[in-house]
Amino acid sequence: MNLYKKSLSRFSALVDSLEQIPTIGRKSAQKIAYLLAIENKYLALKLAHCIETSIQHISTCSVCGAVSENEVCEICLDDSRDDTKLCVVLHPKDIFTIEEMGDFNGKYWVLSNELEQIDFTQVRRRIISRRIEEVIFAFSPSLANDAVMLFIEDRLQDLPLHFSKIAQGVPTGIGLENIDQLSLSRALSARVKL
Repeated sequence: MNLYKKSLSRFSALVDSLEQIPTIGRKSAQKIAYLLAIENKYLALKLAHCIETSIQHISTCSVCGAVSENEVCEICLDDSRDDTKLCVVLHPKDIFTIEEMGDFNGKYWVLSNELEQIDFTQVRRRIISRRIEEVIFAFSPSLANDAVMLFIEDRLQDLPLHFSKIAQGVPTGIGLENIDQLSLSRALSARVKL
């Protein structure tokens, strides 16, 4: 390590920390570190405060697993949402994506645990008490995710539920040469009549 880098150990530690954020490379980490440490110290302090309060006050909903600042999230508490539809996602951040579209008005279930750790007794109680009619799997296409859907469907097969998954296939404006084989295969098999 050269003398210059050694004398900037705190700056290097900041760069190393920023580089651990997914999608942030070394050069981007250095630019952000310079911005925060030199150009905009107010922003750095504001960001540090936001991170600290987020760590203290944000967790996951005890009912659905969504990101929440309370024990139960706003979506679960919202009586205007459709209790008969339950959208199953793999990660709490998936809910942000679905909510931004504004097309889904049901409730959620986040599968952030291993399948063996799912308390199906509690899931059944929720389905029965909320009178859920449809379970919608919002997973990206993969064989592993198909196996997860089949496992959950099998464990809940005795309940009067309709199981569905989000449509998959060819995105708008993308040439066929840029689409993976699994997506193209599913698009062909799920084709619709004109």
